[in-house]
Amino acid sequence: MTKSENKKLWGGRFSEASSGITERISESISYESRLYKQDIKGSMTHARMLKKIGILTQGELDDIIKGLSQIQLEIESGDFQFRVSLEDIHMNIESALTDRIGEAGKKLHTARSRNDQIALDLRLYLREESGITKSMLTELVLLIAEIASKHTDIVMPGYTHLQIAQPVRFSHHILVYAWQLLRDIERLSGVIKACNIMPLGVGSLSGVNYKNDRQFLKDELGFEKITENSMDTVSNRDFVLDFLYFASVLGMHFSRLCEELVLWSTSEFNFIKLADKVTTGSSIMPQKRNPDVAELIRGKTGRLYGNLFSLLTSLKGLPLTYNRDLQEDKEPLFDSIDTVKLSIEGIHEMLSSMKINRERMTAQIYSNFSTATDLADYLVKKGVPFRESHEIIGSVVQYCEKDNADFFKLPLEKLKEFSDKFSEDIIEILNPEKSTERKESEGGTSTGEVVKQIDSIKKLIKEL
Repeated sequence: MTKSENKKLWGGRFSEASSGITERISESISYESRLYKQDIKGSMTHARMLKKIGILTQGELDDIIKGLSQIQLEIESGDFQFRVSLEDIHMNIESALTDRIGEAGKKLHTARSRNDQIALDLRLYLREESGITKSMLTELVLLIAEIASKHTDIVMPGYTHLQIAQPVRFSHHILVYAWQLLRDIERLSGVIKACNIMPLGVGSLSGVNYKNDRQFLKDELGFEKITENSMDTVSNRDFVLDFLYFASVLGMHFSRLCEELVLWSTSEFNFIKLADKVTTGSSIMPQKRNPDVAELIRGKTGRLYGNLFSLLTSLKGLPLTYNRDLQEDKEPLFDSIDTVKLSIEGIHEMLSSMKINRERMTAQIYSNFSTATDLADYLVKKGVPFRESHEIIGSVVQYCEKDNADFFKLPLEKLKEFSDKFSEDIIEILNPEKSTERKESEGGTSTGEVVKQIDSIKKLIKEL
């Protein structure tokens, strides 16, 4: 490849062409091409600003807008050829524009740098993708609220340490994930806010030698305000980290949900059945129905964590201002965006099609002395100090284990051997199916409190 064939837009002071390894290390167009819409939008707006301050004529502006519009159409139709030798999305588009319209294309880069250009492209792109992701999460929260609304009557075991602890409503349990996602949406709203600060017009690091109109750029591009320190503008990737952190926490929440779906769909639990369309078979065992979608989403949490730590590590110790290390921000970001959206779709598909085995859930609340705390509280209401009542019920449990007695059917006479405070009303307290309705404290698992939760979630989702 001759120097003329490999000429860079920045190559005026160089006498030797870039080596092959330099080309391969330097290029980002292989993944950066997805920023074409944002780059073209920014360039069109920048061109209008240049016309406004007298750098471009109306005719030159018209040629630039027309040329950029044609390039966008070609990219979207698959007819545009990206060139690795031109390194990035900015130079590919600018070079193509200059080839088409001549001298006017060479004026477009006046009063800007690739440093503030990529900062703009990333903010525009991440703002848009965050908005899409937020809408998808909103739909998922509403789906969970709908599932809860339809199943407020189902009682299931609640667990601590993966041991049956107390009866809870299935609706109460599943709503945990709605609350987690609401917090995730709040974090994502913070990402959108962080992206909504306009970086274009600060040049490479110190500002530009033109009286440009950054407020015009802000208004045209729909930002809330402009950045106020040129050096911070081109070196800042905090807004990318904000998304990667959001994605990591969301991935952790999804992983916990998927773990429960995996457990609940086992023959040992048998609380739910995942639909055939979200499970797979075994190549050797004909009976298998594997929860692969849940397992794969659970596994993707690791790559979301990795993407966050990858960029944190790249940013660590970087001197101001722009350094080429910052090129390493895009692949982790793009991968996390794609992974999050794919995972949301998978979770939505599993939850919307799963079948709930209410009989099995109900049967399991008659295990592991699930109303033992109810009995302890019963004695407290009869005047027994809690620590004493705790010890009494512990003795009852110990008796049942030793004598293989049914805790939920203990006769009053036997209970009176442990405390004379027991009376006929204890029969209802022993019943685990009635336990949840006694949980009337705010945020509890009674039907009334669950309905209040659902209403609160629907209200909050409209405000986010």
